[in-house]
Amino acid sequence: MQNSGLRSHFSHFHLRFRIGLVWLLLVVLPAPAKARQIGASLYSPGISEELARDRAAAISSLRYELSFILPEKRSDPVQGAETIRFVLRTARPVILDFDQPSNRVLSLTVNGKPQATTLENGHLVILGSATTSGENSASIDFIAGDEALNRSDDFLYTLFVPARAHLTFPCFDQPDLKARYTLQLEFPASWQVVANGAERESSSKGGKTTVRFQETKPIPTYLFAFAAGKFSVETAQRDGRTFRMFHRETDAKKVARNRDAIFDLHAKALAWLADYTGIPYPWDKLDFVLLPAFQFGGMEHPGAIFYNANGLLLDESATQNQFLARASTISHETAHMWFGDLVTMRWFNDVWMKEVMANFMAAKIVNPSFPNINHELRFLLAHYPAAYSVDRTEGANPIRQKLANLEEAGSLYGAIIYDKAPIVMRQLETILGPNGFRDGMRDYLQRYSFGNASWPDLIQLLSPRSKQDLPAWSQVWVEERGLPRIRTILRLRPNGKIAGIWLVQDDPLKAHSPPGRVWPQQAHVTIGFANTSKEIPVFLSSRTTRVPAVAGLDRPLYVLPNGTGRAYGSFLLDANTLGYLSKHIEDLPDALTRGAAWIDLWDNLLESRVAPADFLTVTLRALPKETDEQNTQLLLRDLTRAFWLFLPQKERLQRAPEIESVLRQNLAAAKSTSLKGAWFAAFRDVVLTPEGLAWLQRIWHRDDSISGLPFSEADEIEIAEQLAVRGMPGSEQILKAQLERTKNPDRKARLAFVMPALSEDPAVRWQSFERFREVANRRHEPWVAEALSFLNHPLREPDSDRYILPSIELLPEIQRTGDIFFPKRWMDAVLHGHSSPADARLVRDFLAVHPNLPERLRWVVLSSADDLFRAAH
Repeated sequence: MQNSGLRSHFSHFHLRFRIGLVWLLLVVLPAPAKARQIGASLYSPGISEELARDRAAAISSLRYELSFILPEKRSDPVQGAETIRFVLRTARPVILDFDQPSNRVLSLTVNGKPQATTLENGHLVILGSATTSGENSASIDFIAGDEALNRSDDFLYTLFVPARAHLTFPCFDQPDLKARYTLQLEFPASWQVVANGAERESSSKGGKTTVRFQETKPIPTYLFAFAAGKFSVETAQRDGRTFRMFHRETDAKKVARNRDAIFDLHAKALAWLADYTGIPYPWDKLDFVLLPAFQFGGMEHPGAIFYNANGLLLDESATQNQFLARASTISHETAHMWFGDLVTMRWFNDVWMKEVMANFMAAKIVNPSFPNINHELRFLLAHYPAAYSVDRTEGANPIRQKLANLEEAGSLYGAIIYDKAPIVMRQLETILGPNGFRDGMRDYLQRYSFGNASWPDLIQLLSPRSKQDLPAWSQVWVEERGLPRIRTILRLRPNGKIAGIWLVQDDPLKAHSPPGRVWPQQAHVTIGFANTSKEIPVFLSSRTTRVPAVAGLDRPLYVLPNGTGRAYGSFLLDANTLGYLSKHIEDLPDALTRGAAWIDLWDNLLESRVAPADFLTVTLRALPKETDEQNTQLLLRDLTRAFWLFLPQKERLQRAPEIESVLRQNLAAAKSTSLKGAWFAAFRDVVLTPEGLAWLQRIWHRDDSISGLPFSEADEIEIAEQLAVRGMPGSEQILKAQLERTKNPDRKARLAFVMPALSEDPAVRWQSFERFREVANRRHEPWVAEALSFLNHPLREPDSDRYILPSIELLPEIQRTGDIFFPKRWMDAVLHGHSSPADARLVRDFLAVHPNLPERLRWVVLSSADDLFRAAH
């Protein structure tokens, strides 16, 4: 019945569209008083938690039968039609979400009878008199909104997370009203399409193709997805399953070099997850779409994962970190097929649950694919620095946050969810034991399959498996913000032996936190001596913890309170240890211990206990001796940050020859393409000397080369951009030549977009920024972030100061109109290049005179400005 009804609905689309234009003139009326019987607060903009709870309690058995006509011209509107079928407990008014002008609703029919269309604050209201207890249907003709369709000249893709589906079609846009979707798309015959469901049937006529897709299993609106456009399609078989990869890459060699690895990584992830969860892959098929300007690393739509193409189609010069990141991204999105898609959070305050499980599982999945990698070190470097970058700041946020309206859901995302939460989840696994944790996850997935669950639901399920008070543990680690600052106290006897070692917890946010807050956790203190080291487990459960069994030991060379990299906090090292590390950090025998020590050394730099110049000296001495590539890339990144953020320009110029010499020598000596790529990227990002810039320019001109390091089109674009931001003579001609040289149309469009931000003319740069006031010019968010980063490059000071206040003023609009990561990326791109006390005052003063800036946006500004505040201090 549903299939035949769907065919009838689709076949009458054009007729209903024309009738709707007439009907529109007759039925678009102001909201009648009867619509108010639900309660005025439910009509507020966005999707309030009150509205979501009201609908979830009243509506069940939800199905969408959707049709879209996708025009070839980007400027033409997307026409849509749908029938929504649902069961009501009792006849009552129903509020749909559709945040578009009223003239985009062309007709509304409820249970076979035409109804007036009432839109208010982004909601389409069905009157209670039109509904009935039990089964109901609403058929709607509409013009789709473009905001979440991500339309380019010859392709488009939907992106509805966290609650943006209602910008495109009328729906119940909340995660706990899962529905089955049947979709039909009409599109230009030269295009390809992909959606959650498998293609059921296809027909072509008059230069148009129509595809009908199979009905999906229950999914929420934010996971409904389709993409259409000029794509190439790669197909492969793995373990009896057919995979398809949609992409727009024009470099056939690049595709051939990457395709098998991409298919293999998906297949391995699926097999691992099915084994770990005890549940076979729960969806009917698996395609993936590689998009050139995708806003995220990936998005986990069931059956149709979307990826940023740059993260999967790697260049020959790719580093080890890039290969690891690709494997992690694929594993992360594949893990979502179970965690987030099969079982979904009830409300977006628990969005972190799906992200933490995906990240946590990804860390487990990638291990077999990289047997030569130190995976404990990988976990440390992948998560801890990123989590600390927010959690140590005044803008720290809890893992689990309160959320009154889904309009604010996008601001929940960030390093706390993606990086702190996996660390906390590893603590939970330690508490339960690996088998107990796995069995608890299996129980959770079985119990809530194709449904919804909250964090308290999971804690309640796991509590009987633990001797520890999980709700109390969860309160401090999940519900509250910030991290402990842990100071090491080493006391020696007159004879030089150890009198005692203490770890003292402090709360950097104590003015805003519960009094006496302590973070209970297991730590492993590593104590180093002349020819050996000692690892001592310590459970931190009070403000001051004495390290056991150390009294009477010889004077240590160093004391690392987090030598195994498992504890979490800002570790302030004792003076004896700082002195040793400044001279011998490269002599620590274990790569994991070195990685943890380097992270601690960076924290002590930020706390003004290590001078930036001294940090650079230590780094330059230790870098050539580092034997683990993961640590090498950590050091190269921190060297670059310290160079630009904490050194004034005069000192940068003084130290540039030494730094460039070390980088070039080690680039030449590196034995792998991956390492060469890492060393070259660092050189490209810090080069300032005339000699270094001339060499970089010769490489771009292809008059010079680096043995063992091929350069791709993307590499040459980056070189051209770095030359331009440094104001090299002829750089504008280089950019123009690079634009002509670039063959891939998507990379070409991105470079053309960014070029005004690299202009030598300040007026052109200002106009480049001013265009971002128009939402249409912010559609390609990665392009915008890249342009902003060049406008605010440290070499642009003091001219770049003028971008700070307008950028913060735009932040509420950025949150309202942008995708989930954009507000933080926007502020990071604006503030990353600033270090002066005057710029720090600009930010502080703005926050002082805007006390009503929403708390989450205030946190975004404070966390993005943290490096600026510290540099200014």
